[in-house]
Amino acid sequence: MTQAEIKLCSLLLQEHFGEIVDKIGTHLIRTGSQPLRAIVHGTGTSLDQVKKALCVLIQHNLVTYQIHKRGIVEYEAHCSRILRILRYPRYIYTAKTLYSDTGELIVEELLLNGKMTMSAVVKKVADRLTETMEDGKTMDYAEVSSTFCRLADTHFVQRCPLVPDPPESAEAQPPPPAPTLSINEKDMYLVPKLNLIGKGKRRRSSDDDAAGEPRPKRPKQTAESKEPMPDDGIYWQANLDRFHQHFRDQSIVNAVANRMDQTSSEIVRTMLRMSEITTSSGAPFTQPLSSNEIFRSLPVGYNISKQVLDQYLTLLADDPLEFVGKSGDSGGGMYVINLHKALASLAMATLESIVQERFGSRCARIFRLVLRKKHLEQKQVEDFAMIPAKEAKDMLYKLLSENLISLQEIPKTPDHAPSRTFYLYTVNSLSAARMLLRRCYKSIANLIERRQFETRENKRLLEKSQRVEAILASMQATGAEEAQLQEIEEMITAPERQQLESLKRNVNKWVPLVLPQLLARSFGRFLGGMGDQRSYIFQAL
Repeated sequence: MTQAEIKLCSLLLQEHFGEIVDKIGTHLIRTGSQPLRAIVHGTGTSLDQVKKALCVLIQHNLVTYQIHKRGIVEYEAHCSRILRILRYPRYIYTAKTLYSDTGELIVEELLLNGKMTMSAVVKKVADRLTETMEDGKTMDYAEVSSTFCRLADTHFVQRCPLVPDPPESAEAQPPPPAPTLSINEKDMYLVPKLNLIGKGKRRRSSDDDAAGEPRPKRPKQTAESKEPMPDDGIYWQANLDRFHQHFRDQSIVNAVANRMDQTSSEIVRTMLRMSEITTSSGAPFTQPLSSNEIFRSLPVGYNISKQVLDQYLTLLADDPLEFVGKSGDSGGGMYVINLHKALASLAMATLESIVQERFGSRCARIFRLVLRKKHLEQKQVEDFAMIPAKEAKDMLYKLLSENLISLQEIPKTPDHAPSRTFYLYTVNSLSAARMLLRRCYKSIANLIERRQFETRENKRLLEKSQRVEAILASMQATGAEEAQLQEIEEMITAPERQQLESLKRNVNKWVPLVLPQLLARSFGRFLGGMGDQRSYIFQAL
């Protein structure tokens, strides 16, 4: 784990959860698994604050716990999950694209709260949607519940593990120091039967407060009068791996559309949609699908004949990139999508584009040549790339210094004499992936720090701007004249307005860099444990 990665995790925790949670989380990232007393001693924080911080981190799936052999509970922070906070806007936007505003708010509530019951999510989303509707219109609980069921059916939300019921023979035994959570895979997406009757409610307006009339006191609800909901104890969370699988499928579809045509991409999209639930996110291939099944599952209104479909499938299977492969002849032909092969090709194309954008087309030609030929000497690079020796040498050393290519020595004799040693250039995909990760982590961390610095430096100006906007909003609500509004707007001078625009541009600069960071994270997902299958490190793109 690099320092840039730890620094970025610390900034994200501080920005979203505060300084205390940041201190506890960063300490666990640096030290690994720690018991509660060691965390208190290592951070110099009170026991009560450490407990609350750990509760927040566990609630958001950023920290897990396990029982040690000696009965001690140890807590461990997961850096990869903390970095996923950067993708939260993309998760929410994907839910909005697939399931409209209702799905967007459901996923947003689950991401903001970590874990929630279905009834609580439905009521809160219905209230929020009702607030945005016209007067007299409300959102029905049943409609929000239907969207939640669709999200569960497509595995975008899933149940959280529960504490299993203890066996009857274990009643006399002392309880464990921490509960062990578990859930059956078949129950992970099972939606409880709820009869949610009602509609969203609007917040009370401030008219009564302005008139000075006191609000009637609500009767206190005792524990006996407040009945628990039928789904009490069944919590749900966003299935982030399912979102990543959707991003992966979209990348493959877009690549096929760019390489061939829209019909080919629609066929691949249909195949991916048919196997999106039956195929795990880490599988190298999708489930085999027959030509007849694919033809029946094509979108309604997509008018292509069975013969044309077979021709397209044959064309996709014969393509050199091997995105689609044929696995049998039954059912008109069985076809699969080679996920690892497709995403490895996309990742290599991304690396080539990075080299071309940073170092020019000639460096990209050399990089592409070394990538295809695996191992080349300097003289071979000059000859194959048809570039003068001096320029080729400079470009090779430039790529070598940036860790985009590596130099491998193969000595003829044990003394490693330079005159009797072959020097071969090769592309080390692991090294290139780590380099991209470090740069993306460092860049995002620098941009977040710069944004915080700009906000602190212009704090007084921002507060003045907020006060002016509040005054303008209140005067517009009371029907003020245009001259009065203009006078209020002139409270912010032209230089101050220009400074605010510049601050807004600088603050928003960090957002576009999230996409390169996502790309880099996908490179690093399979960095370890893959042996010689290095192309598979790009599986999560």
